[in-house]
Amino acid sequence: MWEHLLNEQLIFGLFGGLGLFLYGMKTMSEGLQKVSGDRMRKILSALTTNRLMGTVVGLAVTAIIQSSSATTVMVVGFVNAGLMSLLQAIGVVLGANIGTTVTAQLIAFKITKYALPAIGIGAGLKLFASRKKWAYTGEILLGFGILFFGLAIMKDAFDPLKSSGEFRDLFTLVGNNHLVGVLIGSILTMIVQSSSATIGITIALASSGLISFEASVALILGENIGTTITANLAAIGTNLAARRTAMAHFLFNLIGVAYMLLLFPFFIRVVSALTPGDADFIIRTQEQATSLGMSLGDKPFIARHIANTHTLFNIINTLIFLPLVGLLAKLAETLIRGKDEPVAFHLKYIDNRLLSTPPIALAQARAETKRMAWKCWEMLDETLGFIEDPDERKVSALEQKEVHVDLLQKEILDFLVALSQKSIPEEASREIASLMHMVNDLERIGDHCENLWELGQRKREQKILFSDMGAAELQEIRAKTVEFFTFVVKAVELEDKNILAEARIMEDGIDAMEERLRNNHISRLNSGECSVLPGLVFIDMLHNFEKIGDHSFNIAEAVVGVK
Repeated sequence: MWEHLLNEQLIFGLFGGLGLFLYGMKTMSEGLQKVSGDRMRKILSALTTNRLMGTVVGLAVTAIIQSSSATTVMVVGFVNAGLMSLLQAIGVVLGANIGTTVTAQLIAFKITKYALPAIGIGAGLKLFASRKKWAYTGEILLGFGILFFGLAIMKDAFDPLKSSGEFRDLFTLVGNNHLVGVLIGSILTMIVQSSSATIGITIALASSGLISFEASVALILGENIGTTITANLAAIGTNLAARRTAMAHFLFNLIGVAYMLLLFPFFIRVVSALTPGDADFIIRTQEQATSLGMSLGDKPFIARHIANTHTLFNIINTLIFLPLVGLLAKLAETLIRGKDEPVAFHLKYIDNRLLSTPPIALAQARAETKRMAWKCWEMLDETLGFIEDPDERKVSALEQKEVHVDLLQKEILDFLVALSQKSIPEEASREIASLMHMVNDLERIGDHCENLWELGQRKREQKILFSDMGAAELQEIRAKTVEFFTFVVKAVELEDKNILAEARIMEDGIDAMEERLRNNHISRLNSGECSVLPGLVFIDMLHNFEKIGDHSFNIAEAVVGVK
């Protein structure tokens, strides 16, 4: 047995084939995301409290990104951010379990012989196509081809085991003891962190004639439990609702596997009745091998049986639990007790768990940037209120807002840098650059707000009084600055690309006003209408209002995509 295990063809073929399979999955998923990015955002925006809609959303998103683990991790991130309730999240997870079965259905098609042509055509399109749409299609084809090429290598790697009586006895034990099969499937999926990969290995083993259909079903059931470990790992360090979402995913699959083991013979018969061919039929003659395009000892029909087992299990489980989502949530809450401590301020939209799905991550970064823009608007409004009524008790709240703005800048930039290192389309790269400019300019506006309230403190402490003319002029530029910044923040919120002409007029108007008011002030100094100390504070305030105008215009350019 050990000499078969240490066989070079088996070791190199299994690890090399698995590596190609996983890389092909990743490449295909990235290509699908680039083609479907905007659609994914729209699908997610359709999410409502309706559990059926949540299930459809989970199914659709998982079918696009080809990974239930990625969808579930993303959902955990949304729950942690407070963007999705536990009930909504469970609905999406139910759908994700069905969506992930698309991969197994694809693998079950006998199209391994098209793997190399798909790689050739895909690489050609990806490298040489001038249109992005064709380049992304090439990436999907390339990933598709690599995936099937890896599967073929894994299948061939198992050929030496066909002559091993010890291995046949081992897999017979798995077939006879379903709990052992479930355990092996669970552990293997936990190690590989991809149920699609372990299903690929199962199909390769079964198609080579090494394991029976019953053993395959036991492994598939175990893989459904093992895949939940990813979400539970992602939930470490999150809030209670996020941890409960991950627990609900585990419970959903665990309970499903438990009752399916009790109904195992009946379930096997249902799958066999719905799927053409005998799952355990073995090719025994060269004539059969030639007509079916397989090798002696292979099982030609078992791949489709395995794929249908995976799909049917998840459909049945979802239909059973869909009316019981509330009960599942209660069970998760019972197992994970406690109460979340209120957090004064935290990131609301972005979470590093979302980086695995760049289109969603970009949409969330945009949402967090909009939040930062409104936070800066509040800061400016409260700063101006402090200048009017310099109550020292307001300063701590202003300082806290400055800390929040600085935190948002750092976290959004870190997130955008990490996102820019992913495989993303060119237009997404440009948007990331624009968001970076926007975030930096918003933070600078926060700094100028800080300068203004410090000038307000100085004015109060030194009992500085402006002349009536000076006070009126400050009110004039202040009103224009607030009007301009409000205009820009609303454009950020609405993603209005047609604001540049008006923004330029408003920015030029503030610049001209600052110059005029500065000259007026110098005239008052020369005539003795104003003293030096109030004059210095006045000029500094003018300068900060003008700078807020400059950064507002920079933000407008970033909204349009000019920078």
